[in-house]
Amino acid sequence: MRHDQIVKDTSTQSTMDHTHGHTGPEPASEAANDTGERAIWPSMRRGWRNKCPRCGNGSLLKGYLTVAKSCPVCKLDYSHHRADDGPAYLTILIVGHLMAPLLHVVFVTWRPEPLILFTIFAVGCVALSLYLLPRLKGTIVGFQWARGMGGFATHG
Repeated sequence: MRHDQIVKDTSTQSTMDHTHGHTGPEPASEAANDTGERAIWPSMRRGWRNKCPRCGNGSLLKGYLTVAKSCPVCKLDYSHHRADDGPAYLTILIVGHLMAPLLHVVFVTWRPEPLILFTIFAVGCVALSLYLLPRLKGTIVGFQWARGMGGFATHG
C-alpha cells in the first residue's frame, strides 16, 4: 500500500460507528439508535440530572418532586410516567444500606453519647434522603421512557 492509501484508510476507520460499522457522524446525544430502541443508561442519567430523558435539555421536574407536564424543549409529554412510590422505596433502600453499617462502625469505634450519635445520623439520613429522592424520581421516569412503559411507548 502507498502512504496516501494508509492515511485514507485510517481516517475512514476513525469515522466508523463502533457498534454497526457504518460511516458518518455519530448522533449528538441522541437516546435512540437506528432500530428505534431507546438507550436506557443515557435516559436514566438525564433523569438523574433532572433533564428530559429524550433531549437532555428541558427540565423534568417543576419543583422538588412534581413532574412537569411536558418538556419545554422537545415537547415530550411526561404525563405517562408512573414513578409512584418507587423513588421512596429506592431512597429508603439506599440510605438504609449506607447508614446502618456506618452507624455500627461509628458506635463500635468511638462509642459516642447516644444523643450525639442520634443527632448526627438523623441529620445525615434526612440530608441523604432529600438529596436522593428527586434524582431517583428522575431516574425512574427516564427508565420508563427508555423502556416505553405506560404511554411512553406510543407518545414519545
